[in-house]
Amino acid sequence: MFIKGVGCIPYKIYDKKSHLLAYDAISNCLDDADMSLNKIDAVVFSTLEWFYTGEFQRHFASLMSGILKTRVPIIRVPGACAGGGTALWTAKKMMENSELNNVLVFGVEKLFGHTRNSEKVVDEFMMAMESRWEQPEGLTAPSSAAMVADEYFQKFPEATVDDLALINFKNHSNGFLNPNALFYNQKVSLEEIKGSPIIAFPLKKFDCSISADGAAACIITKDKTDIKLAGSGYIADYLPPFERESCSTWEGTTISSKEALKEAGIELSDIDFMELHDAFSIVELITYEDLGFCRKGDAFKLVRDGYFNLDGKVPANASGGLKAKGHPVSATGVGMVYEIVNQLRGECKDRQVSNARIGLLHNIGGTGCTTVCHIFKKAG
Repeated sequence: MFIKGVGCIPYKIYDKKSHLLAYDAISNCLDDADMSLNKIDAVVFSTLEWFYTGEFQRHFASLMSGILKTRVPIIRVPGACAGGGTALWTAKKMMENSELNNVLVFGVEKLFGHTRNSEKVVDEFMMAMESRWEQPEGLTAPSSAAMVADEYFQKFPEATVDDLALINFKNHSNGFLNPNALFYNQKVSLEEIKGSPIIAFPLKKFDCSISADGAAACIITKDKTDIKLAGSGYIADYLPPFERESCSTWEGTTISSKEALKEAGIELSDIDFMELHDAFSIVELITYEDLGFCRKGDAFKLVRDGYFNLDGKVPANASGGLKAKGHPVSATGVGMVYEIVNQLRGECKDRQVSNARIGLLHNIGGTGCTTVCHIFKKAG
């Protein structure tokens, strides 16, 4: 499979409704592909049904049918924060087993409705937690990630919160250069990151990604283009981390990445750069290890050496990641596709990864619950 075109709108707070955000990203994608909608055989998308935004629209597929003026199959794929990456995996599998030639994939999220109430956003996000034990205890996404961090630091005391700060500083430095990022042109110092208030111990404010409205789209095709979607892997793991052998080892990342690498016919050492799901800085840290870049407990050494910096051996989150670009949930995974494709095309200017030929996408829903990885290659 190949990528025909990509589109993305800046991540921020919009007055527009979600279907209009999706339309803008899709229009950008079609323009990039130099393609009309009548060439699209099917649409796969992801978005969550929020109860507080004031949109009151459940039948989103049919709404998009009317807006796009098409009657092809339009399929909604859930996956929480991994919805975008899961939609791409689903579309790819559909194409492998059918005569579909061009499939449009998009993700969209309108997190801030007419109330713009962050407390309601937190309440909705809590539904990603297990409902019998975790939700009644008030477990939010930051507190769940904090327990992962707490276990990790107990197991590996050489790693510290200052290593998380270095990850955050890296991503904010990259996001400063990204016009689509919420923190575009906004300087955030290492001292500011280290001195930010505690949200859920040991995680601080800058250890948590920032929510935003956003949309992104891509077209996958069987026709050869400049970018190949070479491999994909997907796994659903147990919902609460306490049901797993370890809270700080996420097997979904290990399994899905191995599947993607095997299908692409490459090794981890062939990866030139990555877009990782840094919903929280501790997630990026353990992802380095779960992917296999080092042994468990050793990732802090690579962080301190700048291994994943923009000028490092394997740059991670040149876009700024969820931390600095923003996290519009279902749009996040498809937005990663946009970044990787533009990196492979050499079109990212000041944050361009040198010699970018193979990129890895890593998208997670929940606390390691749903994980998808994709491998992209520069064709030719």
